[in-house]
Amino acid sequence: MKKKLSLFLLAMSSQCLMAVAKPNIVIFLVDDMGPMDTSVAFLTDDSGEPVKFPLNHWYRTPSMEKLASQGIRFSQFYAQSVCSPSRSSLMTGQNATRHHTTQWIKPDRNNRGTKGPSKWNWEGLKKGQVTLPLILKENGYSTIFVGKGHFGPFDYAGSEPLNLGFDVNIAGSAIGRPNSYLGDYGKGTLHAVPGLQKYHNTETFLTEAITLEAQNEIKKAVEKKKPFFLYMSHYAVHGPFDPDPRFINNYKGKDESKNSKAEAFASLVEGMDKSLGDIMKTLEEQGVAQNTLILLLGDNGSDAPLGKTFAHASSAPLKGKKATCYEGGMRAPLIASWAKPNAGTLAQQALPIPANKISTQITTIMDIFPTVLNVAGVEIPKGHLQDGHDLETILGGEEDSTHPGKFLMHFPHDHRSSYFTSYRHGDWKLIYFYFDKKRYQLFNLKSDPYEMKDLAQENPEQVKILMKEMKQQLTAENALYPEVKGKSVLPR
Repeated sequence: MKKKLSLFLLAMSSQCLMAVAKPNIVIFLVDDMGPMDTSVAFLTDDSGEPVKFPLNHWYRTPSMEKLASQGIRFSQFYAQSVCSPSRSSLMTGQNATRHHTTQWIKPDRNNRGTKGPSKWNWEGLKKGQVTLPLILKENGYSTIFVGKGHFGPFDYAGSEPLNLGFDVNIAGSAIGRPNSYLGDYGKGTLHAVPGLQKYHNTETFLTEAITLEAQNEIKKAVEKKKPFFLYMSHYAVHGPFDPDPRFINNYKGKDESKNSKAEAFASLVEGMDKSLGDIMKTLEEQGVAQNTLILLLGDNGSDAPLGKTFAHASSAPLKGKKATCYEGGMRAPLIASWAKPNAGTLAQQALPIPANKISTQITTIMDIFPTVLNVAGVEIPKGHLQDGHDLETILGGEEDSTHPGKFLMHFPHDHRSSYFTSYRHGDWKLIYFYFDKKRYQLFNLKSDPYEMKDLAQENPEQVKILMKEMKQQLTAENALYPEVKGKSVLPR
């Protein structure tokens, strides 16, 4: 039986106990971090046991290792293949096909592409729209945003996180990447990071600057004696690949197969990991670690500067990287853990998370929305359509037979992989290309997890089955399609 936190709290004998027990929630979002950009083993063998690959030995992420050792990590967690669609999905619980932000948002002009849908949601999230922070704010939470926003372009509401339900916004705007992690963080350029003037030219690396700000906001929230929701959204590990001077010497010249960009990228990863450790330390120092849930995740696949885009390189052994239709483009890390496990606390009795557990169930970034609301003891507003599934059962270390176990990634735009829909259901994955001569690719990810053998020609019946399901979901979620001369091009 599922143990809803709200019901557990209602069983407490006093309003005081309820207030104490209401958990804090930290979403620690890393930009462009795939499941292989870490020393934590996310991929598994046939028996579901974690396996380390060469890239896991290259990166140094001790804080992620600690978080994973005391909680649960997910080997098949999916996000959209580029950032803005994932970030809107996280905020709303809706698939990109439904909220129509199907491409990354260029902050200064519409980047639909030559054949992209004319009505795609370039404006991003709107003021007053149902979002995770707005719901939590209306239910007694202090809501804090720190880091990269990228929810909407300049001069639109989504460029300002304060319009979306956050009480505090530090460094968030329309930009999807910084112009620089150093100096004045790109002051005077299109991609300047706002609101960090006190760190300009202090040699404070951007990752460290926003971490210091997040730590300060945690302290303020604790002083208010209110539960808080911290959306810690790193600009790292997105390019430009400026080496983090605190960690670059851990990688320089250590692997002859890695160039200077790969070394810089690894230093960005380690800097992000130090941030996680610093946040966890602050939570403990403030006495709230036992009552704070941390969800660490990426917003799309890896963009590590390793090898060719469609090779088994940047995300090896997974195929492809960010913005591709392959597993390396849309598989991301997810770790869930209490900041300091203690089975005796009210919150952890309501949601016990086993130590050092790995789940192989297919889960998605849309699942974060209902999961966080359940942890907070808050209902999803009536009338709000969302596509996520509460992960409570899986967080408890059990299989959830009610989870649909599928993921639809719809990308009607031009990028590394262009004009495609990818549909994963169970062991099977179908990729449909709207304009390629070769329309279909079919993979069995149980027998072929690295997408080495296309089975479309030899298994046309499975293609038909998945195409039917895919088209039904696209229709149900009101998908927009590529266009030629103003007319939509539908899958066939």
